[in-house]
Amino acid sequence: MSKNILYVFQEITPYLPETTMSLMGRNLPQKIQELGNQIRVFMPRYGLVKERRHQLHEVIRLSGMNIVVDDMDHSLIIKVASIQSARMQVYFIDNEDFFHRKNLFHDDENKFFEDNDERVLFFARGVLETIKKLRWSPDVVHINGWLGSLIPLYMKKSFREDPIFHDSKIVLSLFDDEFNEELNSNFSKKVKNDGFSDKDVRNICVPNYVNILKLAIDNCDGIIQATETINPELKSYVIRSGKPFIDYQEELDANVYSDFYDIICSEASVKA
Repeated sequence: MSKNILYVFQEITPYLPETTMSLMGRNLPQKIQELGNQIRVFMPRYGLVKERRHQLHEVIRLSGMNIVVDDMDHSLIIKVASIQSARMQVYFIDNEDFFHRKNLFHDDENKFFEDNDERVLFFARGVLETIKKLRWSPDVVHINGWLGSLIPLYMKKSFREDPIFHDSKIVLSLFDDEFNEELNSNFSKKVKNDGFSDKDVRNICVPNYVNILKLAIDNCDGIIQATETINPELKSYVIRSGKPFIDYQEELDANVYSDFYDIICSEASVKA
């Protein structure tokens, strides 16, 4: 049965250099779409993305919202571009404060950006608020990369009564995209400002890579190992969770993903 699949990627080629994740972002949505599904694809509009070359343009009807992060308003701009050969559009979450710099997560001296925590918050809210404006209800939200790690929490708590997301299931792909630093020490407090409880954020009191992804695992419905190696603590955490899991597949087989989406949605229907 045809499904609506929302893909959230940290990296997609040709907008960023080729990596395992960016190639997955380029190829998986296309293959899933070719199986008869409807897709939407989101990523950040980093300063490295060449707007003129890739013909990005602002979507006025989706832009103009302000998102509050740590009591500060930040404007949400939505841009879109097409990958013609894939017949696929990519939506870009844009904001001058967070995404116009010419680096992804570290500066020219390899220092972790102090505001990476707020970029995580803004990106999560930006994606979900834009989907609401699109009035497009996803059956599955598939998150790829740690930058989207708060989306499952928002969906399960803040947006759970919204009819757009009420029946949506969440899949998380884990990659070898680990960083060694910690996010800002006030990260959990900033998340709580959006209405979450101490219990909701207890796992990110120490806001490192492993903990923010454990939080994502806690709030998702299925997990995929997308690279040959991932953090071993996360792998053990996934296995202990007992949630549906796909181990690493050397070749990208869209049918495996499609079947997994069916399992996730079917299990949720049985539980309901």
